[in-house]
Amino acid sequence: MSTPTLLGISGSLRAGANNRKLLREAARLFGDCTYVEADILMPLYDGDDEEADGLPEAAETLAGQIVEADAVLISTPEYNKGPSGALKNALDWVSRIQGNPWADKPLAVMSAAAGRAGGERAQMILRGYMVPFHPRILQGPEVHLAECHNQFDEDGTLKGDIYIKTLRDLMQKLRAELRR
Repeated sequence: MSTPTLLGISGSLRAGANNRKLLREAARLFGDCTYVEADILMPLYDGDDEEADGLPEAAETLAGQIVEADAVLISTPEYNKGPSGALKNALDWVSRIQGNPWADKPLAVMSAAAGRAGGERAQMILRGYMVPFHPRILQGPEVHLAECHNQFDEDGTLKGDIYIKTLRDLMQKLRAELRR
């Protein structure tokens, strides 16, 4: 296999978000790959707007990135016990694309959150959101980065040995899934 392309989708819009850092660390631990980070900033889904104006360019770009990627990584924060609205909105827009860019796509999900559970609820809900798209969702190991604001050094490198090992194991499993 040539150098695989990984698409990272952060459920947080902030440039310095811990979920972006977690995705970058996942790509680093994956090893040799081309890493592309998606932009999910899109207008709120509205069927009337879709009918009048069609799909936003950002949704078409994201769908194309999903198609082009060999595998996708999604990292979600936990906002009010669920994934971010921005992430759900992006998934809703992509669902409006003709065809299914997610079909049979290897997918690893993870979460980074300020709370003690590390976004466990948000990740569980996100997994449910993905079911209708039929990707090949890895079932684990689960990466729930708790108290995420304390888990990276000043360069954005993940610090905790247990988190590093779990994320490395998930990326090895993703690499194996790509060889399937």
